[in-house]
Amino acid sequence: MEKLIYAVWKTDAESNEHFRDKLLQALAPKLLQCQLSRLKICVVDEHVDQAAPYRIESSPPALSAAIMIWTDSTVFRKPLEDLITAHVARYAGYLVTESEPLVSDSCGVPLGSKTPGMNQVVFLRRPSRLPVEQWLEIWQGSHTAVAIDTQSTFGYRQNIITRALTDDAPVYDAIVEENFPPEAITSRAAFYDAVGNEDLYQAREKAMIESCMRFIDFDKMDCIPMSEYILR
Repeated sequence: MEKLIYAVWKTDAESNEHFRDKLLQALAPKLLQCQLSRLKICVVDEHVDQAAPYRIESSPPALSAAIMIWTDSTVFRKPLEDLITAHVARYAGYLVTESEPLVSDSCGVPLGSKTPGMNQVVFLRRPSRLPVEQWLEIWQGSHTAVAIDTQSTFGYRQNIITRALTDDAPVYDAIVEENFPPEAITSRAAFYDAVGNEDLYQAREKAMIESCMRFIDFDKMDCIPMSEYILR
């Protein structure tokens, strides 16, 4: 089983909501007829508008959505990419190795419905100062526990990019998906699971930022709050 992630962009003339509906209502049913085991679409829409302060954009224009596909082999991706091409202005594909240190508890959400809260999708570049092995050791060996302990996440996936699937794909080394509850969209204290405790909130935010600085260059990452829709 292989996981493919497609970063996709809408046209300037399309609203976020129109693009969301096109992906879910026009593209998704066609993708589901192809050879895939799972399908998830994360997209910027009105449900995450208030999370705009969390956005970090270092590679404009920022992507509009991310399509996650699980299939038996990348050999079968051409029909998928043909469909994606017909529904978006631009796309970039990546083959990834997925690690899920915090499994999302969204099994009660009907297929096609929005997962509660937001999915913060982050595209990362490995800092040139860190060899691959050291970068992964910091991220997965110690930062993972910090992220889980300091935030209100209920799902956390680390996708290490194996290779780009499209020639013009922006250069990234990893893609992170973090599920946060609805309260975290408008409250930074809720983001850090510290509502009503200012000292705890400040301590957790400081610990998280300091841990991230060990292996992330903030001026070389893209962090986009999105709504998550699981189709299969």
